[in-house]
Amino acid sequence: MNKSDNAAAARVVPAILCVAVLVFLDQLTKHLAVLHLKGKESFVLIPQVLEFRYLENRGAAFSLFQNQQVFFYILTGAFLFFAIFVIRRMPPQKRYLPLRICLLVLIAGACGNLIDRILHKYVVDFIYFSLIDFPIFNAADIYVTLSVITLILLVIFKYKEEDFTFLKRRTEHE
Repeated sequence: MNKSDNAAAARVVPAILCVAVLVFLDQLTKHLAVLHLKGKESFVLIPQVLEFRYLENRGAAFSLFQNQQVFFYILTGAFLFFAIFVIRRMPPQKRYLPLRICLLVLIAGACGNLIDRILHKYVVDFIYFSLIDFPIFNAADIYVTLSVITLILLVIFKYKEEDFTFLKRRTEHE
């Protein structure tokens, strides 16, 4: 292996480990929800604020697009392709580390829910904020939501347009 291969491996291995750990945690929490919540009353953590309640969600956020599994497979596949494309093109400088981490967490969230859709044809949701009657969600949803919010903030406040030139088509002269 040459020096650039070592550098690439030094970025790829932690990235894969990060995604794998987050997906494992998501799947573990969903498994625990199935074991301890399915077919049972909600488990109230903080009365009138937070509870665990089992739900089989066959749609997207807020139960949109119910039973549209093929749509979710295509959408998730396209997103994963794009995210991996961006990460592979992204320069290795530390400046891009927050962006890289956000994309990896977003990939983990997408993969966590995709695994549910493939295995069960639904996503296991179990966290419910009753205080604001927020839709029931799971760890993968938290990954996606926090990553998207952070990405938006990074794009608005940290990165400039010229920081994304790595996404432009490479020419033969590069």
